[in-house]
Amino acid sequence: MFKKVFVFIFIFVFQSTFSQVTFVVENLPENTPKNTTIYISGDFEGWTGGQEKYKLSQKNNRYSITLPKQSKSIDFKFTQGSWNSVEVGINGNSIDNRIYTFKRKNDTVKITILNWTNTSLKESTATKNVTVLSEDFYIPQLDRNRRIWVYLPPDYDLTNKNYSVVYMHDGQNLFDDNTSYSGEWQVDETLNKLYKEIGFGLIVIGIDNGGDKRLDEYSPWKNKKFGGGEGEAYINFIVQTLKPFVDKNYRTKSNKQNTAILGSSMGGLISYYAALKYPDIFTKIGVFSPSFWFSNQSIKYAKNHGDIKNTKMFFLAGGKEGLKNTVFTEISKTVSDMDKVIGILKEEGFNSGNISSKIIPDGEHNEKLWRENFKETILWLFDEQID
Repeated sequence: MFKKVFVFIFIFVFQSTFSQVTFVVENLPENTPKNTTIYISGDFEGWTGGQEKYKLSQKNNRYSITLPKQSKSIDFKFTQGSWNSVEVGINGNSIDNRIYTFKRKNDTVKITILNWTNTSLKESTATKNVTVLSEDFYIPQLDRNRRIWVYLPPDYDLTNKNYSVVYMHDGQNLFDDNTSYSGEWQVDETLNKLYKEIGFGLIVIGIDNGGDKRLDEYSPWKNKKFGGGEGEAYINFIVQTLKPFVDKNYRTKSNKQNTAILGSSMGGLISYYAALKYPDIFTKIGVFSPSFWFSNQSIKYAKNHGDIKNTKMFFLAGGKEGLKNTVFTEISKTVSDMDKVIGILKEEGFNSGNISSKIIPDGEHNEKLWRENFKETILWLFDEQID
């Protein structure tokens, strides 16, 4: 039984030639709290889970907002303000992103939301060797708190060995499908399988993104439309605060040869930045689908800081990342920008043998691409440690 609710989306459009869409949510599930707030979140706003400007206004049990033309298509979902309250299937299962393609000047789309997630009732998909180090680890460089995850290899409690460490961004998406907004990477399952196959183990530290602060934190350079500019402080947090804590409290190999950093999209951009800014800290880098489009400075940075030795970088992109023309991928030119950065690095003296570049022709800008190439990346980055 669903409560009938009409959701109209109204935002003034100043250029009449733009297409716009009105989503009409005709049905909400019974577990929708009375007078709840509803948000639309998607690739057009950084998958934040819920920004104030994308909150549907409510009046007399009616919610309203209108999206002007973004580009040719957008991916999105509805939430109640975070990914802990995202829409799901009737049985509580994750659903694919909704997709809307702008074709008409004024369009109306009717929506049924089947269910809202309830993480307290759903069993975590994270393996037993994944724990939450802290729900509110303090970031002094930004005066914020953040959830931090830790993955320990299967033999951690059975030996006295020390382990290499991989720092990863967007921690919500790494281990647990319940906390992810577009499916998890299955980092824990992949590494557990790798350990079973060849006995190789790593520690992984997953750092949750900051929701509506994600774009700010994942770029040291500003974008007039999307923000940015806090990336240096965020990386300083990892180097100056988080890494010393991890090295003190876990059996790590703390030198640069055993410290990696890896991320995708904006997380790929900030991992690349960390590699060039701190080559004495990180020497194994995973740069997946990097958002070099975010700032022209990101490409220039390679020219000024590319002459570094003994660092390995694995670049990954999908051949179809720019075809769907969402607001990010339309700007990005992911493959060509990535190739341009690699070329500059080599020109500046970066050892070409320490760069791996992989393009998946049918790959899209999503967790599937990153999940399916994570194992290969780890094996390449740490090949000298693998028998």
